[in-house]
Amino acid sequence: MAGHCGHAAVAFRRRTKSYPLCSQEFVIHNRADMGFCLVLCVLIGLMFKVTAKTAFLFVLPQYNVSVPTADSETVHYHYGPKDLVTIQIITIILHALVQEYILDKISKRLHLSKVMHNKFSESGQLVVFHLSSVTWCFYLVVTEGYLTNLRSLWEDYPHVYLPFQVKFFYLCQLAYWLHAVPELYFQKEVIPRQLQYICLYLVHIAGAYLLNLSRLGLILLPLQYSTEFLFHMAQLFYFADENNQKLFNTWAAVFGVTRLFILTLALLAIGFGLARMENQAFDPEKGNFNTLLCRLCVLLLVCAAQAWLMWPFIHSQLRHWREYWNKQNAKRRMPAASRLPARLLKRESGYHENGVVKAENGTSPQTKKLKSP
Repeated sequence: MAGHCGHAAVAFRRRTKSYPLCSQEFVIHNRADMGFCLVLCVLIGLMFKVTAKTAFLFVLPQYNVSVPTADSETVHYHYGPKDLVTIQIITIILHALVQEYILDKISKRLHLSKVMHNKFSESGQLVVFHLSSVTWCFYLVVTEGYLTNLRSLWEDYPHVYLPFQVKFFYLCQLAYWLHAVPELYFQKEVIPRQLQYICLYLVHIAGAYLLNLSRLGLILLPLQYSTEFLFHMAQLFYFADENNQKLFNTWAAVFGVTRLFILTLALLAIGFGLARMENQAFDPEKGNFNTLLCRLCVLLLVCAAQAWLMWPFIHSQLRHWREYWNKQNAKRRMPAASRLPARLLKRESGYHENGVVKAENGTSPQTKKLKSP
């Protein structure tokens, strides 16, 4: 009995590989637990009067202002440097909940390879994030009345004071995309295109937040996130079945329409709405950036981003269409005499049907390439 216990203990020790305390591998494999230790320290700090004031910086949005209304007073918020402290704790919670305790456990049960594990984790995390962000955005737009009154996107600019939900939404958005940069390093796989996407989101979200264009950002972000949600959902279906690519066609149809809507709304709000406002003085202290130069810079940034997204999409679609028509032309050129015996010819790897190699289950053994936006 003791011998069996000893063998079991040795086997248990072999399964748990230990790393040096301050090594890179230790940080990579234990970053979620380390993050929750920091969260626990913040929660403990809230219990004591001496540390409560500092701990509240990590938990609650700062810079609250009481704004008088017709009936009473409402609390609104504006931005400042203390927001970076709040973003840090949100980053830790978002990453640990979605990645470490949900997606990693699912991908381990699927027994994916390292490359497929990284792609599954990326698409799974972005599906959860985009879906929750679109739902949250839609709720804010409806409750604040921005959707029914598009003139509110530029009227009463600058929109310095934000409701709690709007400010907290922007802090969560910045926290997520900021956390995505070191996450590429932790995965030991820094892909230039992923890094470009992250920087693009950070520039646009931070620009809408800092330039007091938060209302316009709440309208444009759901449009962009909806297309990204469809694409990564198509990726997940592709991982389950390589022949399931119908959702890619839906994403391709929505992608171009979304670019047109984003450009139209940006031009309407910035090019026409803000241009007709009387207050067009550059005053950073009051949060007013409604000048001709600032409007042109914002519009150029939005147009350049949409063009940068559209160019590889068009190139990818043209390549797929060219490959499809080449296959169709090759089938038409094949003589009928050679196609007839090919249906009966069977080999170890599969059989030939209509000139195309098929596997035993009737699917093509040739792996299709992942589509990229």
